[in-house]
Amino acid sequence: MENNHIDQQFNEASKLSEEPTVFPGFEKVWGKVEEKLDKKEEKKRIIPLWLPYGIAASLVIGMGVFYFMNKKENAEPLKPLITENKTLRGPINQADIAKIDRIIKENIRKEESLPVPLAHQAPPVVVIDAYKSPITCNLPPIQAPDRIVSSLPQIYNDTLQTKQIEEVVVTGYSKVVRRKSVTASSTVTSTSVSNLPPQPAAYFSLQGKVQGIQINGTGNQGVNVASGYINNNQLVIRGAASIKSENKALYVVNGMVTKDEDFRKLDPNTIASMNVLKGNSATAIYGSKASNGVIIVTTKELSRRERKKAKKLQDKINKQQQISPVTQNNEGYDAFVENPFELTQSQPLSTFSIDIDNAAYSNVRRMINNGQVVDKNSVRIEEMVNYFKYDYPQPKNGDPFSINTEYSDSPWNPKHKLLKIGLQGKNIPMDKLPASNFVFLIDVSGSMDEENKLPLLKSSFKVLLNKLRPKDKIGIVVYAGSAGMVLPPTSAGEKDKIIEALDHLQAGGSTAGGAGIELAYKLAQENFAKDGNNRVIIATDGDFNVGISSTSDLKTLIEDKRKSGVFLTCLGFGMGNYKDNTLETLADKGNGNYAYIDNMQEANKFLGKEFAGNMYAIAKDVKIQIEFNPEYVKSYRLIGYENRKLRNEDFVNDKIDAGELGSGHTVTALYEVIPADVQSSFTPKESNLKYTQTHSPKEAEDELATIKFRYKKPDGDTSREISQIVKNADNRISSASKDFKFASSVAWFGLVLRNSELITKKDLSDVENLAKQSKGGDEEGYRTEFIRLIESYKAIQK
Repeated sequence: MENNHIDQQFNEASKLSEEPTVFPGFEKVWGKVEEKLDKKEEKKRIIPLWLPYGIAASLVIGMGVFYFMNKKENAEPLKPLITENKTLRGPINQADIAKIDRIIKENIRKEESLPVPLAHQAPPVVVIDAYKSPITCNLPPIQAPDRIVSSLPQIYNDTLQTKQIEEVVVTGYSKVVRRKSVTASSTVTSTSVSNLPPQPAAYFSLQGKVQGIQINGTGNQGVNVASGYINNNQLVIRGAASIKSENKALYVVNGMVTKDEDFRKLDPNTIASMNVLKGNSATAIYGSKASNGVIIVTTKELSRRERKKAKKLQDKINKQQQISPVTQNNEGYDAFVENPFELTQSQPLSTFSIDIDNAAYSNVRRMINNGQVVDKNSVRIEEMVNYFKYDYPQPKNGDPFSINTEYSDSPWNPKHKLLKIGLQGKNIPMDKLPASNFVFLIDVSGSMDEENKLPLLKSSFKVLLNKLRPKDKIGIVVYAGSAGMVLPPTSAGEKDKIIEALDHLQAGGSTAGGAGIELAYKLAQENFAKDGNNRVIIATDGDFNVGISSTSDLKTLIEDKRKSGVFLTCLGFGMGNYKDNTLETLADKGNGNYAYIDNMQEANKFLGKEFAGNMYAIAKDVKIQIEFNPEYVKSYRLIGYENRKLRNEDFVNDKIDAGELGSGHTVTALYEVIPADVQSSFTPKESNLKYTQTHSPKEAEDELATIKFRYKKPDGDTSREISQIVKNADNRISSASKDFKFASSVAWFGLVLRNSELITKKDLSDVENLAKQSKGGDEEGYRTEFIRLIESYKAIQK
């Protein structure tokens, strides 16, 4: 009871706002406590010898534990401190209690009156939940940095072009609790960022992927993490291609290839000279690893051995600089002349074979991305247009493809028109596709010993392997100085065995391509799948130099082999000595298709996403013949398809080979039309014909043209014909479909690349604007990549 009375009195005294008085019984109680303490005898304490050392060791261990606890990224919340109840010695009077209480109150008033510095104020963090309203909370105060980031949007000189960043998507991650981290995604424009007040240094995590740019990494002020960082008021976002190790320049110091970090450690005062090699001059000396340029440095103090290496290297450089760039680039393309305008009055019919190849687009893309001059003969416009998919409806009435037409303005020649013809192949579900008998014919000659050839080829075939089923079979034939079978036809279910055979392939020797073709077709015929999909897939840079090697001889060989019922797919790899003309000939004459694989993205597109369309034919020998009505069409010309044109009488001749259409494939063709009432400088001169009919019959007065199609089944020999009429209309390109606009923009870009003399408007900005108007949803990102390609080419031309 006495103790309770004391506690009550003490608590009441501590709650007083004025200086409290000591309660009456306090002195009496405290005196008794002192009296009892004085009566206790102090015992002499003996300190063991080991005790000081033990205390010292405990302190060291405790400090170490404390240090590593502080190193944790997510510090645990501080536990409340519990003060020990210690016995006080000496009497406490009323004045002491009043003094303590006064000091505490003054300290509290001072803390409340102090302003919190701006630098120590934590900015609010908005936590966004997908299903709830935003919640705003405040982080604990953080220490102000030495430098303050005031504004983000800046102009940053990238490797290709200077760009003003207009919009950035930033994803922030909380660092408070790792197990339950909350993310917030927001779109930040340059205008809104520039108006932000100065903020303390912050940590960022940028993640995301679009065509040409990949952001993935974290960074803080002053630290470059390759994917994105903020430094000195500058926001830097780098494209994924620019940060890959294989896309870095090669460094050579005193004749020796040197690592990037060693080069950067060089003292600038010791450098005597520096040379930069690019393009063919670099690859001629150091191979494909120098495709992104070589920086050659010579220091002032050299050993005798280093002087010899430096001199030898300089001799090579001088020799390469004397060689014409044309002789260094040994790529092969067949020259061709653009289709001219035809006079409808004298030539109303136009006949050609469809073309599902798309190698020209990826090959041109490779040249532009490498900063090379685009060879005009590498630009086949139909292959560029057909690289992209278009929104055509599925066929009906049992036909293997649907027919779609659209007629509107030409964007590159005012007053001219464009007629778009589109075919959509029937989609066959994967589980209903017939069993496949594939033979991989792989070039392992010495010319394939580069990173973008044989290694890329192996990875590409693994993409195809993942699409096959156990009932499908794969055989592997290789050729170099001679040809040989590496793997007999094996079930695709035995993936490990097939991958092991691929991984053991090595490049070396000459190229006996003809012998390889003979052996691959022989293996395919011996294992022919009746009612199945039989195909040879050849992968090479096209450089055949042993045995049957001329284009004409290879053409004869492949025409003979197609009679076996085995289809052909040609995959091109590499650069420098790439033979496009050889592979195109093989594909055109061998019931096949042709693609150029410049990276894994293209391999995944052609062999993965579009596997069925490229590997399963639903119709072969597909021909198109169009008859224009001279009542409405004065002149016309076919855009592209120069090497696919047929004689008009070949349309009904079933012995004439034509193109194949795959499952789900789309084929698009464009005709440029000069209307009958338009005066154009491109119109051919008319001849006064006495017997030619110049007016259409009454039943065809509103018909612009009639289109006929002939095709065979994959295993058939007799063709079937279908037709469709195109009505005349005065449609404007502003009201045209997105597919019409985009196909037109791709063809327009190809015409500019070829420096066509048959177009009047060649401004790439106009091409880019038309492509942007028609990008659409673009789920795969290929149309966005095309727009970026135009921008890159514009930068090269400046």
